[in-house]
Parts: sequence; structure tokens; C-alpha cells
Amino acid sequence: MDLASKLFKGDRVIWIIFMFFCLISLVEVFSATSTLAYKNANHWAPIVRHASFLLGGFVVILVIHNFPSKYFSLLIIFLPISIVLLLLAPYIGVEINDTTRWIKLFGIQFQPSEIAKLSLIVFTAFMLSLRNRFTEKQIFNTILIAAGVTCGIIFGDNISTAVMLFGICYLMMFIGQLPFWRVFRLGAILLASLALFLFLLYVTPVDVIQKLPDRLEGRLLTAKGRIERAIHPPEEKVDANGVIVITDDHYQEIHAKIAIARGGVVGKMPGHGQQRDFLPQAYSDFIYAIIIEELGIVGGLFVLLLYVILLFRVGIIARRCESSFAKFLVMGCGLVIVVQAFANMAVAVDLIPVTGQPLPLISRGGTSTLITCVYIGIILSISRFGAGMGNEEDELLEEEMEGVLQTDMSDQEIESVLASIEVETIEEANV
Repeated sequence: MDLASKLFKGDRVIWIIFMFFCLISLVEVFSATSTLAYKNANHWAPIVRHASFLLGGFVVILVIHNFPSKYFSLLIIFLPISIVLLLLAPYIGVEINDTTRWIKLFGIQFQPSEIAKLSLIVFTAFMLSLRNRFTEKQIFNTILIAAGVTCGIIFGDNISTAVMLFGICYLMMFIGQLPFWRVFRLGAILLASLALFLFLLYVTPVDVIQKLPDRLEGRLLTAKGRIERAIHPPEEKVDANGVIVITDDHYQEIHAKIAIARGGVVGKMPGHGQQRDFLPQAYSDFIYAIIIEELGIVGGLFVLLLYVILLFRVGIIARRCESSFAKFLVMGCGLVIVVQAFANMAVAVDLIPVTGQPLPLISRGGTSTLITCVYIGIILSISRFGAGMGNEEDELLEEEMEGVLQTDMSDQEIESVLASIEVETIEEANV
């Protein structure tokens, strides 16, 4: 066995996709963080920080994908912990970009919402696997309460994350084949409630919203502004020379469009993008626009294809799983990565309002990068232990032993051959 087969176990396609994500991330984040490098005394600090998180995520994957999937149910314990941290975040959180989504403990800064996402997905998969212990109504109501409480707390500070997370839990219930009429009725109620909320937010005067608590006021005013810009896009003013005048109302959207337009088919090549110096979140929310500017439509489609292949492979892994928990968990992990990626890319190409969702495994970030690597590690573990993919060396050893047992050798000769096979295996493992 070579070193690669020892380290990279599980579905090889998932490993290849992860490596491509890391390569694209390092190149594009290095390019997109030029403004941060300019302001920093150490020009290499931004990319070194990001590379450190990617390396840490790689180690996380190596560790997690060696654990059988049955142990992942223990992650449910983080659900009540994350709920408590979400409730405490407004009071003890670190304020970044006018929000207190981050908490700093023992020198480590993280987002409780990322931990809540992971634990809620594990909880949903675990409940869906208990059909033999609980009725479908009990499972449905339990998931609904857990998702409602968690997403309801997140909603006050991050509307897009709350909506996306609840939508993923809803898709998992649909995939889990809970009674169709229950799932359909819930979907109808949610869509009607969301439409009513957006309508009321749109028609509510600004001075009324300003009377709410500061934390809630800021988020609602931001959401109201995005809704208004989506319904009534600001008129593009043109000066005497025919050049578009960029205002604060559509600053990010216009620069993202300029980046995409400049990209063309093959792009301007990494490091030659211009809009990275103008987009406030070029290395996070709008990194997909920078990818298209520097790698062109070809690069943009390639990144999109990677996420599509990832979801396709997750579906194959789920179909090969015998355990219900592993099947639902791997689908949940795949959905949370791909849905978030589609949301980020849709924002960059101006299909939906700005959501603030990073591009998984590509955007610069700490907590989001590490948690996404946890999802990848879980997927690889389930592909290995639940679906039996990527364990060719183990299968070969089993076939060799079966071949020995089926021969006409004496018991003493069989024991001698099996012992030699065992010694060879141990020696290879120590190489």
C-alpha cells in the first residue's frame, strides 16, 4: 500500500473535489485579499491565515474520516450548547461588521450558528432513522420543534442563514419520506408566512422599525433595503461621458457585474482582477465574481460543476448506505454545502439579493472553513464505512484470505499462510 491509499480513504472523487476547492481557494483568496495585504504590515498575513485554516481543515478531515458513521450521532450534544451560545452572543459576542455573530472563548473566535447548523443536521438525520421506535408524527414534530427553535434564534441576527438551514431540514424530511401531506402542508405554511413577513417588512415605514431594539432594528432595516432594491432596482445614472455613476444603493451589485463582464470566456488570469479593490467582501460574499473576472466563464462553470458533482456523488453514497442514519446524514451534509454555494453564486450574478453566505471551502473564513471540512470528513467516513467505497486494499486482503481458506491445504499450512499475510500487512502499515 502506498502513502496516498493509507491517508485518503473513502470516495476518491470527493477527495479530488476537495483538493480542487483548496487550490482554487488559495489562488483566488490570495488575489482577492490584496486590499487586506496592503493595509497589513505583513503582506503575507491574510493568505497565511487562510492557508492555516485550510491546513487545519485538512487535518480535521483526516481525523474524522477514520471514525465510523455511527459515532457521529454524538454531535447532537452540541445542539443545546449552540442554542445557549446563540442566546448569549448578543451580550458576550464580538462585534464585527455591526453584528455580534462571533463569540471568543479561550482566545478562539467562532460563530455559534455554524455549530448549530452541523448539530441540527445530525439531529434531523438521527430522528429520521428512528422510524422503528417512534411514529412518523412524533418524528415530524420533534424535528419541527428543534429546527424551529434553532432557526428562530438565528433569524434575529442572520435571516438568510436561518431560512437556508430550515430549508435544508425541510428537504431532509422530504428525502426521509415522511408523510407527504405533512411535509407539503408545512411547506405551504412556511412559504405563506415568509411571503407575509416580506410584505409586512416592505410596507412598514422606516420610523416604525427604528423604534425596535437596536439589534433587531439593524437587521430588519438591512433586509428591508434589500427587498426594496430587488423590487425596485435603483436607476443607473449616467454622467455626461456615458459612464455609469455608482452609488451606495447598488455599489456591490454594479462592481460584481463589472467583474463578470470583464472576465469574458477565459478571464484576466489570477492576480489581474480589478474589482477586488472595490468590492468590500471580494474574498468572501463576492468571491465568485472575482473568480469569473480572473478565470472567465470557463472557471466559473468549472467551480459550479464541482459543487454539482459533489452533490451527485453524495447521492451515490446515500444510495449505497445500508444504515438509515448514515444515508440521511450524508445527504444533509451534501445539501448544506451545495445549497450555500448556490446561494453565494446566485448573489454574485445578481439573481437574488445579498445574503452574506460565503462560498464553501473557497471563501476566506475561519469557522465556516473548519465546519465545512467537518462535513467533508463525515461524507468521506460514510462513503468508507457506510457505503464501502475507497477500501480496495481491505477488499483485496479479504479476497486473498478467502482464497487461502478455499484451498486443500492442511490446517497448519493455512495458519502459516494467514500469519505471513498478517505480517506483510503490518510491515506495509509501518512503512
